Amino acid sequence: MQDRWIKNLDTLVPSFEEVKNRKLALSVAEAGLAGISTDNVVSRAIKLDGDILSVFEEKFDLKAFKRIKVVGFGKASCQAAVALEKILGSRIHEGVVIGLHKIECSYIETFAGTHPRPSEENSVASEKIFQICDNATEDDLIIAIISGGGSALLCYPESECEQGRILYDSFLKSGKTTIELNTVRKHISLLKGGGLAKIAYPATVVGLIFSDVPGNHFEDVASGPTYKDKSTVIDATHIIQSHNLGEFELNETPKEDKYFEKVHNFVLVSNDIAVSAMLKKAQELGFHTKIVSTELYDEVDVSLNKIFSTDTGGKDCFILAAGEPALEIKKKGGSGGRNLYMGLRAVKLGLVDHGAVFIPLASDGMDNSDKAGVVVDEYTLAKIKERNLDIDEYLENYDAYNFFEKTEDMINTGPTGANVSDLMILLKRHGK
Repeated sequence: MQDRWIKNLDTLVPSFEEVKNRKLALSVAEAGLAGISTDNVVSRAIKLDGDILSVFEEKFDLKAFKRIKVVGFGKASCQAAVALEKILGSRIHEGVVIGLHKIECSYIETFAGTHPRPSEENSVASEKIFQICDNATEDDLIIAIISGGGSALLCYPESECEQGRILYDSFLKSGKTTIELNTVRKHISLLKGGGLAKIAYPATVVGLIFSDVPGNHFEDVASGPTYKDKSTVIDATHIIQSHNLGEFELNETPKEDKYFEKVHNFVLVSNDIAVSAMLKKAQELGFHTKIVSTELYDEVDVSLNKIFSTDTGGKDCFILAAGEPALEIKKKGGSGGRNLYMGLRAVKLGLVDHGAVFIPLASDGMDNSDKAGVVVDEYTLAKIKERNLDIDEYLENYDAYNFFEKTEDMINTGPTGANVSDLMILLKRHGK
């Protein structure tokens, strides 16, 4: 585990007393990122003792398999592949994973694809993943690394990649939830919505799930390639028509039980783990704590109200939340993602004063930009006044990145190799 996740911590926390609250809040954010470190998550969950591979409490006798194959897709997949190789080494017969940043492995071929819009590189890697699964026999063990971002990175056949780009752009304008988006994605794909399990049948499949979906909707991570899908073409059609998304070629996802009888899915990490790690850190610092929700899907202003209106009983308190607040983009252009926008709305609404510190943070380190999120507080307000910045202009243009570039409040982690939804941290202090 690295010592520091926030690379620009020294810049964010100048050496004077007035920003001590900011330093405390950032230390809680660091604890959340450390709690979901992919290396740590894999080493905690997966053990090898001789020929017995354990995933949590379930054991697999590797002598029962002729070949071990690894496939993976999502923002955590390459980092997880490295960690998995440390455990299995040369026992891995072949493998292909695609993430956003290529990390060289000894036995697994890695690719760097694009997100959120699929590209040719995504298609090339996905075809290789399809072939590995399609060529599997009942004597094979397929380990599938499934993480957030996999819905865009995994696209097969080519027609899915083409439709996926159009679908994402249509959904971005609608401001609707990822779960609705993934429902449609399942029905334009041969691998999503249980399709990978069907293609791999009759091999044994171990799904390692790194969940980025708020709540316990694990079947929606990367659009559920190893889960039996409950949705239908009718459901997808309703979503498309109700949001006027356009025309798409849909197919039904596999419903036969036999394709899932030898599938074992394990959730290695979710935003609950990140929030628990932040909670523990806040308590170690001596603060009362409140968790608002780990399924925060509401529109940005509604989400802010839920967080900031939490009753702390008049005590100094860390208020924690996680999810994916909805943001409808009504104007082209702009910069940054929903976390930076959320921080800017908190400033506009006058929520960060009297000692309050607010941090909205993308756990993958990339809030639709090269920054993870932002920290806003009274120090931010002073810089806005000093630099004579027009908040309304930047909000109107959805231009939060350029705004916070001027205040120097953005959080730089780089890609974290993990992804469990957005994290929100509020430190409320009374009489400070």
